[in-house]
Parts: sequence; structure tokens; C-alpha cells
Amino acid sequence: MKIEILKEIIKKKSSKEQFAVLTNLTNGNSEIFELGNTLSKEFESYKKEIENYYNLKKSGIIEETQVFIHNYIKPVEVIIVGAVHITQYLIDFVENLNFVITIIDPRKYFTSQKRFKNVKIMNDWPKEAFKKIKTNSNTALIALTHDPKIDDPALQHALKNNFFYIGALGSKKSHVNRCLRLKEAGFGKEEIDSIHGPIGIKLGGKSAPEIALSIVAQLVSESHKL
Repeated sequence: MKIEILKEIIKKKSSKEQFAVLTNLTNGNSEIFELGNTLSKEFESYKKEIENYYNLKKSGIIEETQVFIHNYIKPVEVIIVGAVHITQYLIDFVENLNFVITIIDPRKYFTSQKRFKNVKIMNDWPKEAFKKIKTNSNTALIALTHDPKIDDPALQHALKNNFFYIGALGSKKSHVNRCLRLKEAGFGKEEIDSIHGPIGIKLGGKSAPEIALSIVAQLVSESHKL
């Protein structure tokens, strides 16, 4: 592989964008691929197969070819609102997954570096925090504070920006009240129904690590629908 290709791979990995590296196993020639890019003559005849592997985020030798595709998948941005006990377990569970975590909590006494090492923490109210970070349909929101003053603005932002996953902690009764507040704020039934509440898949557990595991399982499941 040429040094120019290696430098470009390093640069693109740091930008956290999805791309792929194509390699001709017959001669070792490689090039970088992104949707919309023009392929060289060496790979042009396999365009359909390459795009299929790319869209499936699949790496390997493309069937009946000598082309190896290595997909570098864009990390999923996960915003956790609330530096609570469950949050610590969430971070432990996602450590080896393709997620980039940001914690938002205006309550500074909850967000010590001792509790949350190597994680981006924003001690802002959600409305202010979301002015400072880029979010899109590749972003997930996990709201955990139980405090409408903190959770509701975050949920409203996530709904307006079509986050692929929105989950909120709380009992069924709390969720009913939450939905009523969102309806009063002008959100429609379809939008409100997209919120996973109570959050997580039904595992039957009630401890903090069990709840965190149920949330991660649901998040991973939804991320594969992107």
C-alpha cells in the first residue's frame, strides 16, 4: 500500500466519517472509496458489488473477485443526558463498541472526572449544550435524569433533528406525563411514539447495571437499522 493511501486513511479516520479501502489482491493496489466517488478503471467493473458491501458496512473479499473491501464505519454519536449511576455502567458496556459518548448534565457535582474518565462532559443545560455540538440522524439520545427541566429540552431537540434513537428513563406513568408535555409543546403522535420509554429492552432486571445493559442492547439493535 502506498504511503499516500496510508496518510489519507489516518486523516479520514480522525474525521470519523465512513469510508472504505479497496485492495486488488492480485497486485496489491489500493484506493479509498466513498459513495459518489469515481472508481479507477481497476475497480470500476465491480462498482455495484462494492457499493453493496459498503452500504451493508461489510468487510471481506467480494464474491467471485479478487477485491478486498475494508469498511471504516462512522462511529455512532450517543448523547447521555444525566450523569447518574446508570450512566457509569453504560460507559463501561459501550467501551468496545463503535460509539462516541458525550454526557450533558448542568449539575457539576455529578460529573467529576473520577466518575467519568475519558468521556466528554458538558456542564450545560441541554439547550445550551446542543448549540455547541453537531447532531444529526446518526445521533442517539439517552435521557436519564427524571427531571423534566433537563430531559424535556433534550428530547425536543432529538425529535426535531430526527435522532435515530431516543430513549428516556422512567416508569410507565412518568412516560405518560412526558408524552403529554411533548404533545403540549406541539409534537405529533408519531414523533412522540418514536421515543423508547420506558427505555431499554425487557430483561426483567431492576438494578443499575441491568438497566444499563437493557439500554445498550436496545441501542445496538437500533444502530444496525441505520
